[in-house]
Amino acid sequence: MKKHVPYILFLFLISFVSSAQNYTITGKVFDVDTKEPLPFVPVLIKGTTVGGTSDFDGKFSIKTSKTGDSIVASYMGYKRTVRAIKQGINQEINMPMTLEGVNLIEVVIKPGENPAHRIIRNVIANKNKNDKSHLKAYQYETYNKVEFDLNRIPKEMRERKLFKPVKFIFDNVDSVNSDEKPSLPIFIIESLSDFYYHKNPTLKKEVIKASKITGMENTSISAVMGDMYQNINIYDNNVLVFNKQFTSPISDNGFFYYKYYLEDSLFIGNTWCYHIRFKSKRTQELCFSGNMWIADSTWAIKRLEMSIPKDANINFINAANIVQEYNRVDSAWMLSKDRLIIDFALNPNKIGIYGRKTTSYKNFEINKPKESKFYEFGDKIVVDDSASLKTAAFWDTNRHDSLSSRERKIYHMIDTIKSLPVYKTWVDILTLFVSGYKEVNNFEIGPYYNLVSYNRIEGMRLRFGGRTSTKFSKWYQLEGYVAYGTKDERYKYSLGFKTFVSKKKHRSMVGMNFKSDYEILGQSQNGFSQDNIFASLFRVSPLTNLTRVDNVTAWFDRDWIDGLSSRISLVGRTITPLAINGYRYYKHDGSIATKENIKNTEVKINVRFAFKEKFINGDFRRISLGTKWPVLQVTYSKSLQDAFRGEYDYQKVVFKLSDRIRLVSLLGYTDYTAEIGQIFGAVPYPLMELHGGNETYVYDQLSYNMMKYYEFASDRYAAVGFFHHFEGLLFNKVPLLKKLKWREVVTAKALWGTVNDRNRRTMIFPSSLHALGNEPYIEMSAGIENIFKIFRVDALWRTTYKRASFFDNFGVKFGFQLAF
Repeated sequence: MKKHVPYILFLFLISFVSSAQNYTITGKVFDVDTKEPLPFVPVLIKGTTVGGTSDFDGKFSIKTSKTGDSIVASYMGYKRTVRAIKQGINQEINMPMTLEGVNLIEVVIKPGENPAHRIIRNVIANKNKNDKSHLKAYQYETYNKVEFDLNRIPKEMRERKLFKPVKFIFDNVDSVNSDEKPSLPIFIIESLSDFYYHKNPTLKKEVIKASKITGMENTSISAVMGDMYQNINIYDNNVLVFNKQFTSPISDNGFFYYKYYLEDSLFIGNTWCYHIRFKSKRTQELCFSGNMWIADSTWAIKRLEMSIPKDANINFINAANIVQEYNRVDSAWMLSKDRLIIDFALNPNKIGIYGRKTTSYKNFEINKPKESKFYEFGDKIVVDDSASLKTAAFWDTNRHDSLSSRERKIYHMIDTIKSLPVYKTWVDILTLFVSGYKEVNNFEIGPYYNLVSYNRIEGMRLRFGGRTSTKFSKWYQLEGYVAYGTKDERYKYSLGFKTFVSKKKHRSMVGMNFKSDYEILGQSQNGFSQDNIFASLFRVSPLTNLTRVDNVTAWFDRDWIDGLSSRISLVGRTITPLAINGYRYYKHDGSIATKENIKNTEVKINVRFAFKEKFINGDFRRISLGTKWPVLQVTYSKSLQDAFRGEYDYQKVVFKLSDRIRLVSLLGYTDYTAEIGQIFGAVPYPLMELHGGNETYVYDQLSYNMMKYYEFASDRYAAVGFFHHFEGLLFNKVPLLKKLKWREVVTAKALWGTVNDRNRRTMIFPSSLHALGNEPYIEMSAGIENIFKIFRVDALWRTTYKRASFFDNFGVKFGFQLAF
């Protein structure tokens, strides 16, 4: 036996040394349904205190000599995940986690201060020091990657004829289990840019150096895919997401909105951090829930993971998650990685759109300002001419992170999908729904809602029209229509063109249009045209007060700087009444005469200023991304008497101002409009300001909804409108109503106006048209919006200039609106 002892001791020693050797467990933590990586998740060897935390991309690594039979991942809102491990060998183990909903356990705080509150107070006190926007200057390179997929496509739908041409896509999508509902990639965008910031004065500039867009042809999207518009600053008191104002968890008023819990303290790299968990104090308010890791001593955000709670009063968002990681650069805390994940859906369990944006930052330079002229005016975005021409080799070298195998597949998938006939069918259907036009070769027919309509003067109105498509030309467009009334048996028509002069730095266009048709004079630009099928269906009373207008307009548009544009136009009009035999007026001897029509020619100059407003440019039209600043418009008109048959000599000046005031998120927001105008000179009432009424059951924000057409006219006027949206302030507190997510809205409009004696005698007012007296016209409303997420209902009443019948002073109108 003794002779075996050395061997036994040797084997014991070998076993001990083997067990004491370090081994490494690597892997990735991700959401089992979305495949999105889950950052900052603790992963421990079961029965020990040994473990690690997943990084921004969900990856973790545990190097240890400790033994165990499994590793455990636990994360707020997810089921605990356990995976077996092998003893003493290097291995890779992925940790798919299943969402079970956020269930924040209430922590009972014993007498004394909640320790999380002291930390949060320090964070708030040091926001100015840690917020990068308070630096003198900074610059960095940013890489953005945005992808949108059609997701949750059920198996029965994938097997339908509509999806059969793209069935191969589903066969190539990575799946975790057979029950997963795969996604269909729609488009993916990458951009690489240099961003520059200057504090005093506040100036920003971004140069898009490279842009790669697959799945859409609109290259102007590059300008809004950089850092200028895709950045959530947690240090702001309010965070704007989907045009909704959410309260930041480190807002100055955070204690009013949030509950905070100190979960842990740990090292992240070389930084000692406090792990704070937070959630909203009240359900359905626009707040976040999540976790943040706060650096000790500097009280800066080191890591952040937060989401929009499912009960928040917001539409079409099934889930939304924001992940950010900060690193210290010199003395400043700078955002190094950022991820935004959005799951859009009309119904939480039905087909929807899944979007993800991943951003990384590097090559920081702190407090090295450039000369002011470098930044130019406002927030300047420059897209290099060669941005969209970069090679695959360039992208492989300059991407901050390499593409995953799935992303590489997506580029090929999207290109393949676009080549299929079924793709064109889908695009045509969507285009018809959104724009109202159906593309046929080089021509677009529409709008469909104007093809057939009805009014008492024309009877049934049939119209056919359209415009040339971009297949015909991307520089100029022809458009027109012809219409015929079965009752009046008269043709109406329009013909026009527009063409770009420049698409570059100062976008400019020129155009001309001739139109001979019936109009409702003074109708708001937001109202239904007289030949809109919806106007025919929802009129309060038969439409009889139409006017024939023969109009020739030539115009020139130009953008001068970002947010500043102008239009100069030459307009000639012949206005002929239809409901009466002519316009009556007083002759010099006091007798009354009648003229068949009015002829007028004027030059009009319109200047619009919206500070820092940006657009997504279409081929001939563009979509405003809005601005946080007031929008000012000034219009000056000068008639040309005796030129081009002009009969009158006058000048007209109009000032318009509009803005949105965002209060604290709890109270909602207020939109307001203000307008003043005056005409200098003698004009007949068709050329005065005919205040826009609304004789349909559809609510129109730009109209006076309880006023009739041609009810009031002015040659000098002032108007204000206030529209306050409470965003569910009251209904969110009522148990039976809060599930409906209805939202309260109130409005008030007031109008002051006069008509001088000279203009009263220029042309005799018809009996239905009046000038305002000493008191203003006032109407108010209270309503409910977000009914079934798309409807709005308003109860309206006019408080002055009341008519005899109660139902002429009180009304109910509805509207359609799609809003988050």
